Amino acid sequence: MSARPRIALIHATTVAMEPIQAAFASGWPEAEAINILDDSLSPDRAKAPGLAPEMYSRFLTLTRYAIDHGADGILFTCSAFGEAIEAAARAVAVPVLKPNEAMFEAALALGTRIGMVATFGPSVASMEAEFAAAAAGRKPASGLRSVVAEGAMQALRGGDVEKHNRLVAEAAATLPGVDAIMLAHFSTSRALEAVQASVVVPVLTSPGAAVAKLRARLESGAAPPVK
Repeated sequence: MSARPRIALIHATTVAMEPIQAAFASGWPEAEAINILDDSLSPDRAKAPGLAPEMYSRFLTLTRYAIDHGADGILFTCSAFGEAIEAAARAVAVPVLKPNEAMFEAALALGTRIGMVATFGPSVASMEAEFAAAAAGRKPASGLRSVVAEGAMQALRGGDVEKHNRLVAEAAATLPGVDAIMLAHFSTSRALEAVQASVVVPVLTSPGAAVAKLRARLESGAAPPVK
């Protein structure tokens, strides 16, 4: 790995780009973070109840494109495609990170009753499955309660960040009795302060945790885990 590793950030929506760039600026400024965007992924995902078979080949193509252009590591920022990301990771030699795996690990360290606020409904089922898999190896008795902040993503895409943050905070306040609350998507991390003001438990976001985990994996020289 070079002194300035190249990290490919693969996005399904533009609203994920600013939060992860900010996380790299504060948590790993030495890295060269480059952006690859396919903004047809989220609309296509929303049309199907599950991951269509062609999604797997699309994610593998994106992964190989990143490697062909010098990526030392890859971070996907889209939360609705976990199985396709895992399949792509198994096919290549560089570290490939799903967007939320580091945040799940941090949440499980805080307790067994975890809440999650999402703004993109089709992502919830796959994220709940990923969380259950993570919990099985650490705290099998853990449970996840999810809520969708309806209208928040539309507000954000329309440029109304304040409304997005308010709706996410209101949704988080409907999750009593949890040990921690996760903000499901990279884009949702914008609402961190608003959510913290509305709840009394720790609130976790995915960008910072993902940057720290990918940096540690690359700097340790460890081989990517088999998933």
